[in-house]
Amino acid sequence: MCFNRGMVAAPSVVPPFRRVALIGRYASPEIAAPLSRLAAFLAARGHAVVLEAETARFTPVPGYPTAEAEALGAASDVAIVVGGDGTMLAIARQLARFGVPLIGVNQGRLGFLTDIPLATMEQALAAMLDGAFVEERRSLLLAEVGEGSALALNDVVVNRGSSGTMIEYAVEIDDRFVYAMRADGLIVATPTGSTAYALSAGGPILAPEVPAFALVPVAPHGLTHRPIAIPETSTIRITVQRGRDAAAHCDGQTHFPLFEGTQVTIRRAAHVVRFLHPEGYDHFAMLRQKLHWSETPERLRGK
Repeated sequence: MCFNRGMVAAPSVVPPFRRVALIGRYASPEIAAPLSRLAAFLAARGHAVVLEAETARFTPVPGYPTAEAEALGAASDVAIVVGGDGTMLAIARQLARFGVPLIGVNQGRLGFLTDIPLATMEQALAAMLDGAFVEERRSLLLAEVGEGSALALNDVVVNRGSSGTMIEYAVEIDDRFVYAMRADGLIVATPTGSTAYALSAGGPILAPEVPAFALVPVAPHGLTHRPIAIPETSTIRITVQRGRDAAAHCDGQTHFPLFEGTQVTIRRAAHVVRFLHPEGYDHFAMLRQKLHWSETPERLRGK
């Protein structure tokens, strides 16, 4: 994993990102106006605009071609996502293998991955599409359960089912036994996912350039069990020893049922996700803003 700064290029006659894919938040009536506005803005700049097909089905924008998500990698030089982090997670996993960089315009709530405000998106995007941007490369997890597999940008979570009882599981790292635990579950998080569910469960925030994954127990029965960070080159194996209706969840969007004896194997995926941010982007400034660091209770109440 790396965190590359200073990737600045002077504007050229031919845009460095000639073909631009647009992806919008599904089934969101509020997305129609900004999506149409953005498509018109890009076309006026000379970009070839293509809409992701599922976006177009929910929010038609006449006059632009469409492509299914799996075809966007070959049809675009950059993808702009208008929505929240959930929308970004879904498309990032599909485009990672193509190396297509992603830009996020925030139409959601916190927006850790979609960081450009709707109100100023044209100004920010004009500079970025001319080459003035900061690039981050984020690792993905590959989870294998039986014959199935799935990618995760945020996290892979093994947790209890609807019965409400704790599960028991054993954890190995690189074929070395680490611990057995009774808990509500275990989160394996990337640096990207360290500000998601893992943060709520008491896990550490990992800076994007740190090549590590976090293992964060969820409500462990033994109070000495604490989150740990391990190298991202590690292979993690979680074996369910006891528990009904347990399941593995990848980014909360792909799910696998787990049974006693089932193993979940998690490792770094072969591909990374490329994110582009406006020039001057600072990860810690973003955390201060999103998590209200340095804010007093009095100032928070006044907002």
